[in-house]
Amino acid sequence: MKKSVPVLPYLALLAVSLIWGTTYLALRIGVMKFPPFLFTAIRQMCAGMLLFTPLFFTLKTRHLSFRYVLQQAVAGFFLITLGNGLVAWAEVYVPSGVAAVLCSLLPVAVILINLLVYHERPAFVVVFGTLLGLGGMLLMFSEHLADLGRLEYRLGIFWILIAVLSWASGSLWLKKQQPDFSPFMNAALQMFFGGLFCLIFSFVFDKYDSLVWTTEAIYALIYLILFGSILAYASYLYALRTLPIALVSVYAYINPVVAVVLGWLVLDEKLNLRIVFAIIVVLIGIFLVNRGYRYLGKRISGKN
Repeated sequence: MKKSVPVLPYLALLAVSLIWGTTYLALRIGVMKFPPFLFTAIRQMCAGMLLFTPLFFTLKTRHLSFRYVLQQAVAGFFLITLGNGLVAWAEVYVPSGVAAVLCSLLPVAVILINLLVYHERPAFVVVFGTLLGLGGMLLMFSEHLADLGRLEYRLGIFWILIAVLSWASGSLWLKKQQPDFSPFMNAALQMFFGGLFCLIFSFVFDKYDSLVWTTEAIYALIYLILFGSILAYASYLYALRTLPIALVSVYAYINPVVAVVLGWLVLDEKLNLRIVFAIIVVLIGIFLVNRGYRYLGKRISGKN
């Protein structure tokens, strides 16, 4: 009897790919008038508390061990504080589209960390698909290379790369831990502690003279709390638990595509033949990664 393919993990990955593709624009709107680490702290702590409150009454939260909570706090630091907070800080100086394409380096970072730290060698087709997708991303945003002459721009790129490494490392570490609680509880604690650490970063790095409560910033904050954090982050943790890490990480390729198409539809941004070709290259890369892991899964299970 043919085993059915689980649909829910792929739906969760699809939600992550589409929703997080819109958050770069919302984040850019927010941090242009609001201190970036404070903005991220408010977003993630609110999302964590909103998600934790119903779980407190439905799950046996009294059985939460100190080790489990500490584990989620560590994951929150790498995924939220560094992974989200540094990107928010960088988007003060770097356009949202450029931030999205730099974050597409995530699958490459996952493969390198797996190779150097965990000594897990991916199949050639997975590596080729990852590099092909990365090449499509670089082609899509090649016209932004002229901005490298500005120091703030270079610093923004540097901190985004640190954020990508932190997110990849935290995801791999969390994948190895396999926490027993639901992904929603994991997400709630990680977002709360990650936001709490961002608040500490805010006291050190943020400039509060730029704090302006605009209507656009408030709407961006609400959208990021409900969709970017609660829905998409919980979906990400669920996909991370049930799918191969390199397959999950290809959402970073879809995000910039969503950002480009959304900018074209809503803001009348550029969409030319080069960008269309780059999108096709990205989609081929994603297909190859998916095919490589499905083939690997069949070999492990002994299927032909």
